Amino acid sequence: MNVRGIGVDLVRIPRMRDVIARWDERFLRRVFTEGEIAYCRARRDPVPHFAARFAAKEAATKALGSGLSLGVRWRDLEVCRERGQAPRLVLHGRARELGLARGGRHMLLALTHDGDYALAQAMLVDDDPHRAPATR
Repeated sequence: MNVRGIGVDLVRIPRMRDVIARWDERFLRRVFTEGEIAYCRARRDPVPHFAARFAAKEAATKALGSGLSLGVRWRDLEVCRERGQAPRLVLHGRARELGLARGGRHMLLALTHDGDYALAQAMLVDDDPHRAPATR
């Protein structure tokens, strides 16, 4: 497995709670996909889950080396989680194009939230052992 980029991000859950209270649907629909919104709203307290997904999107933009520039939109980065499975980050649209251009085919993801913080680490990887690492 070849690593093409790494990103990490930390989000304060109380800040996310304030943002959601203030902007509600306007914020949620701009940043999160329908699947992410449904997943988080199915939890007893959805805010830590929204915060972890927000951190994942930020970490992914860092792993892509783009930030929210070069045409990447929040909803191009989607955290998916099937029951009993680890979360995964799926790249769509411009984020997918940038990932492939950097030589990455998949985004590995680790999420956690505890107390006032949610943390995410994203790693853009190419899992083809025969493909040479990209040079810069």
